[in-house]
Amino acid sequence: MSKTPEGILSLQTIAMPADTNWSGNVFGGWIVSQMDLAGAIHAERLSQGRCATIAINEMSFLVPVKVGDVISCYTKILKVGNTSIQIQIEVWDSHDSSREARRVTAGIFTFVAIDGDGHKRIIAK
Repeated sequence: MSKTPEGILSLQTIAMPADTNWSGNVFGGWIVSQMDLAGAIHAERLSQGRCATIAINEMSFLVPVKVGDVISCYTKILKVGNTSIQIQIEVWDSHDSSREARRVTAGIFTFVAIDGDGHKRIIAK
């Protein structure tokens, strides 16, 4: 596992109390939604238009995220097809300067470029 993030910083936010479960850890679903937003930002910039998530794979949570942690989502393009984009997304967290940032999770998301009617469209290369 890398000690530094791979890719570009596409999204950064802070975990809030409303994002936690009964034991004080941030919901995994909230983290996945942040990853999806980060991936969509990168995919839409690359494809120059709307994109939709069609698959998430190879994802596992490594450490819990707590309230006040700043999470940073890094994205890296793995593959660009005719209509789809595969992106590696890593989430790193930091609470304060007392500890190093650590990788929380990583996954591979696939997005498809869509037109205004929601139909697949070709990605201009």
